[in-house]
Amino acid sequence: MAISDTHSLINPDNGFCSKTFIYHSLRPPYPLPPQSSPFSITDFVFSLLQTAVTPTASLIDAAMHSRIPYDDLRLLVRNLSASFRRPPLSLSHGACAFVISPNSSHLPILYLSLFSIGVVVSPSNPVSSVQEISCQIELCRPVVAFAAAESVRKLSEAGFSNPVVLIGLNEFEQDRAGGCTNGPQKDWNVPDFESMMRFESKGAGSGPEVEVWQSDTAAILYSSGTTGKVKGVKLTHRNLISSVAGAFSGRRSTSSSSLAAVYLCTVPYFHIYGFTLCLRAVAFGESIVSMSRFDLRSMLRSIEEFRVTRLAVAPPVVVALVDRNNDGLVEGSNWRSLETVYSGGAPLTVAVINKFMRRFPNVSISQSYGLTETTGGVSRVVGLYESTKIGSVGRLVSHCEAKIVDPKTGVGLAPTNPGELWIRGPFVMKGYVHGKDTMVESDGWLKTGDLCYFDNEGFLFVVDRLKELIKYKGYQVPPAELEHILHSHPDITEAAVIPYPDEEVGEVPMGFVVRRRGTDIDEAQVKAFVAEKVAPYKKLRRVRFVDSIPKNAPGKILRKRVDKIGALGSYL
Repeated sequence: MAISDTHSLINPDNGFCSKTFIYHSLRPPYPLPPQSSPFSITDFVFSLLQTAVTPTASLIDAAMHSRIPYDDLRLLVRNLSASFRRPPLSLSHGACAFVISPNSSHLPILYLSLFSIGVVVSPSNPVSSVQEISCQIELCRPVVAFAAAESVRKLSEAGFSNPVVLIGLNEFEQDRAGGCTNGPQKDWNVPDFESMMRFESKGAGSGPEVEVWQSDTAAILYSSGTTGKVKGVKLTHRNLISSVAGAFSGRRSTSSSSLAAVYLCTVPYFHIYGFTLCLRAVAFGESIVSMSRFDLRSMLRSIEEFRVTRLAVAPPVVVALVDRNNDGLVEGSNWRSLETVYSGGAPLTVAVINKFMRRFPNVSISQSYGLTETTGGVSRVVGLYESTKIGSVGRLVSHCEAKIVDPKTGVGLAPTNPGELWIRGPFVMKGYVHGKDTMVESDGWLKTGDLCYFDNEGFLFVVDRLKELIKYKGYQVPPAELEHILHSHPDITEAAVIPYPDEEVGEVPMGFVVRRRGTDIDEAQVKAFVAEKVAPYKKLRRVRFVDSIPKNAPGKILRKRVDKIGALGSYL
């Protein structure tokens, strides 16, 4: 069939092709650079920033009340990248840098600098356990780490012996931090981050210009995929360019005031949501306020102080804003500058959205949908009309194709029919580190594992998850990982972990445990055993002791039946 014939079968209202059963984006395509040309995500960001920057646009640190003007950004990135290429770091194209730090106005500069010289960025959650950090280091094999002072000890305990550069402390503060430098930094005599960023290089010692190709891996982020075991997701420069371009093409001016756009980012820059958002905000010339530690009171104060127009949060923050226990705090705040709240990482319930709209009638709420494997959002809500589609995560971004597939038959489905969402486009990951357990088919389709449907206007709705992940405050908690830990306890013979609904955080991990005969292990001991081995967001919040765990013939846990057990009786 000719291309023109195929286009004639695409419904202009929802993008659905009745011949191929493929849903096409309704957004105007944004031109991407030729795929064969050397062009980094840093090049792309600066190509957009050149035409978008305003005199007041800055990277802002909420706690320190400091600003880094975008007018200085190109020079700071050039200085930092040149410093990285000189001794003692001598970073080269293809090397990997591990980044473990809370949000900071320095992180976007660090990311752009490393990208510009072809160094792979691998950001990690600073509250990760030593065991989790060790696993991530084993996956990405970094030659250097950039860390907040409080994370250096974990790196040492994880066995990392390469250079460590402290972020956020100058040389005097590093000395006062004492043991925080913890060997690697002292041994390698690495300059502090601020000095490297501010030292203007004349080019000596930095070598020839680095040629970065769009097919090069730009970042390794961490995802549980579908099996529960942590995976390193390889994202290319082309993936990141496509993600930023997709957001740019769907961008609409929703501003009702003369205020310049200012983002307050409460979501972490190590998560794909915050990782791509900070790049996107810089590319669009929008100021971005970084919060290193989330606190509702501090967030509300920052909205007023920095005249924030756009707030990026995870769903639990939206829940907190409509919680009656926070009435006094919320109603006593000045919201006049705020125009849009962006929520991502997990779906909001319709009840919470309705509460939000009643409480904040002049603020639109915008949801998006995406995965680490799709370089963030592949659908998002744009503009006032789309924000009225309650429960939707918006329309497909440009350059995106989707299918809704019956999980039993593999047949493509028309609008309003739920099935597994498949995604294809230039933002789909390069693959997993070591290339195992890929979700991507040979023809480029990525199977999301999520049960979704499109309506007759091309809006995407997420119904459920086919994969067995728990979403706690937008973070992925794999039941299989917690079950493996529980099975390692000598007093536990069987265990299963399922999501338990929680209005404040979305879902919490709940464990069902079979005690070894003759033992009396209790709930507190089980929780403490797991908590020692995982990040705080992965801890068991509920435990119930049962006589057996329902399984099928091959031994797979029947989670639906475990869920029914959880609905009965009282919890310990």
